[in-house]
Amino acid sequence: MTQPSSHRQILRSSTIIGGSSLANIIIGLLRTKAVAVLLGPAGIGLVALFNQLVYTAAVIATLGLANAGTRQIAEAHSLGDQAVVATARRALFWGTLLLAFLGTALFWALRVPLAILVLGDADQAGALGWLALGVGLTVACASQTALLTGLRRIGDIARINVVAALISTVIGVAALWAWGERGILIYVLVAPLAMLAMGHLYVARLPMVETASTPLSQIAAQWQTLVRLGGAFMGATLMVSLGHLLVRSLLQRELGPEALGQFQAAWALSMTYFGLVLGAMATDYYPRLTASIQDHVSANRLVNEQTEVALLLAGPLLLVILALTPWVVRLLYSAQFGDTVVILRWQVLGDVLKVASWPLGYVLLAASAGRTYLLSESFTIGLFVVLVWLGLPWLGVQVTGIAFVL
Repeated sequence: MTQPSSHRQILRSSTIIGGSSLANIIIGLLRTKAVAVLLGPAGIGLVALFNQLVYTAAVIATLGLANAGTRQIAEAHSLGDQAVVATARRALFWGTLLLAFLGTALFWALRVPLAILVLGDADQAGALGWLALGVGLTVACASQTALLTGLRRIGDIARINVVAALISTVIGVAALWAWGERGILIYVLVAPLAMLAMGHLYVARLPMVETASTPLSQIAAQWQTLVRLGGAFMGATLMVSLGHLLVRSLLQRELGPEALGQFQAAWALSMTYFGLVLGAMATDYYPRLTASIQDHVSANRLVNEQTEVALLLAGPLLLVILALTPWVVRLLYSAQFGDTVVILRWQVLGDVLKVASWPLGYVLLAASAGRTYLLSESFTIGLFVVLVWLGLPWLGVQVTGIAFVL
């Protein structure tokens, strides 16, 4: 019997996540506008550098448990095996709790070498020490997101994202307005704190799984599976994160904070509308693909339908952004962000290719093809970094857009 099309489900999840993403976009643009006005391009660049540091450290500390946990929970949930779901939930919770503490402690211990390596200024070690809290909070948030995604609680995830973004924007912008550049730490740290608080609120509402206490041996077996699957995912994510951190560090060192701010402004806009189109993939498409990955016909159909919908949704938006780039940049930032226009136009061209290939990347995740996924992501980000490094003396900050397309 021919299986029914999943276009309706894809459109429904895209509408829910897309709606929350749109709300986040509006909130994020207001937040970015406030940073641009209060601190200028240099402030935009420093905020981006701090955020990238926290994200990179959290990727290392999480050990890929978020991606692996989503897969394990989604697979058990699709089979209706509540005992396995309960075991996976407990293993994910205790594993990420331990990793959150370890990640916080390690980042704090390395604050001085990180300040010298990334910022070229040992005096910034005190500020980086506070970012260790952001690392621990981000790791803890990953556990909540993995659980809700694996259970396909799309509405809960959408509400968490919107409310947390609103709370962090109000508090973060107020800190910048009151203390200027000294408020950047509060601006950076309040985002994962708000996410953790909202995530805890919705996770606590999940129905309790009525199963006996899970033996430590079963939890240890789950940890082994999570680490084995998550190691390759963590490696790939880490390579991408380190690559972007290296590019930002190159811009900061070679061209100064102004150029870094120009690149970050274009990157933020590109990733913002990109998330609007493809945000539903991680929360709905990935769990459904995991559940059907052993049925090649069903999985192939799902990939084709997801790609079709993604291209249909992305096409008009990409054309609008491409045509209105100068006005969009001036509206959302200021007249000082002239190079951002050129970078963003290149990135829009690259995003066309990313939209078409994104559903295929999730096939590797769903099939646990960690090594292939790691090689693919490493090659891509490696090429990006090398092209930026080679072209920076000749083309300046605009090379980041060209390298992105290539």
